Amino acid sequence: MQSLIAADQLSLTLGQTNILDRISISIEPNEIVTLVGPNGAGKSSLVKVLLGLISPSSGEVHRHPSLKIGYVPQHFNVDPSMPMSVRYLLSQASNDGIDAIAERLTISHLLDRPVYRLSGGEKQRVLMARALLLKPNLLVLDEPAQGVDVGGQVELYALINQLRDELDCSVLVISHDLHLVMASTDRVICLNHHICCHGLPTDVQSDPAYKALLGERGAQALALYQHHHDHHHGIDGDVCNDGGCDGTH
Repeated sequence: MQSLIAADQLSLTLGQTNILDRISISIEPNEIVTLVGPNGAGKSSLVKVLLGLISPSSGEVHRHPSLKIGYVPQHFNVDPSMPMSVRYLLSQASNDGIDAIAERLTISHLLDRPVYRLSGGEKQRVLMARALLLKPNLLVLDEPAQGVDVGGQVELYALINQLRDELDCSVLVISHDLHLVMASTDRVICLNHHICCHGLPTDVQSDPAYKALLGERGAQALALYQHHHDHHHGIDGDVCNDGGCDGTH
């Protein structure tokens, strides 16, 4: 099968700063790829080039003719003087299936709430719902765990895996929180303006380039681990039971 996106020798220079240096990357159908690296490594810039939002200084990007992208940005600010409801925001993507998507992401109770009053975790779920309403075959998530506590992050990455299977789509995740992401991804690309290393999560974790990037203590701190607890969190961090979330922590 052809790649959804294939980039060859991408470079990006802004002013005198080299943001990206000769990067080749591909996203294949039905896989989860996680792009990791320190702040300022060029992760968001690379994604914007891949999506066609920024033109590269050199190199080429090939996009499959069937490519349809759902993009969840890292930041989404709404002016409080614009009392836009969650339902109205979602309707800007599509009016078809809002209630079903809202139920799937447990945001039905938020549909009539003003967007500016949402918490960080609630806003992430709403933005994901908006992206899914586009029926994408590539879901792009820029720091999706931002503003979500650890318990909510576990549920969030489990949800990402479920959505990949349910929608038969690929997922590109940008993150610097490797300790949870690596257990929920097929392939990791470690970026610091260039590709330092890439491959299976366990291979990247043991790669000398990855350890050099984070430092030995940082690499050990982000080791893979199994997360066990005797209760359930929603992806905004609320403690849940079979009857739903009770809003406590």
